[in-house]
Amino acid sequence: MADYAHSDHANCGRAEKARRLAAYLWQRGITGGELAAIPGPLRRKLARAAETNPPSTDETWALVGRLLEEKDAWAARNPDHPAARRDQLDEKILWVKPPVTPWLPESPS
Repeated sequence: MADYAHSDHANCGRAEKARRLAAYLWQRGITGGELAAIPGPLRRKLARAAETNPPSTDETWALVGRLLEEKDAWAARNPDHPAARRDQLDEKILWVKPPVTPWLPESPS
């Protein structure tokens, strides 16, 4: 019996899905490391926002992370290229929350 999950057809589909997700995430400034830290339910919402059926395996998400790292490296080497521009950076906050700095009142002197 053939293992469909690792067939050429499945690999092509996985690669195409990973490219679509990476393109969506990269435009929003989400890095591979940040993607790895996003919990599964939020990743699924993110995929749906990208108009992509959520990947069923971590294998696809790992590929997305690698593609994001490759695109970041390419953009750093080619900063003036139109494809190195990100147009949706303001949406990053919807998916990746910045670390919260605790507020501590000043102690009386």
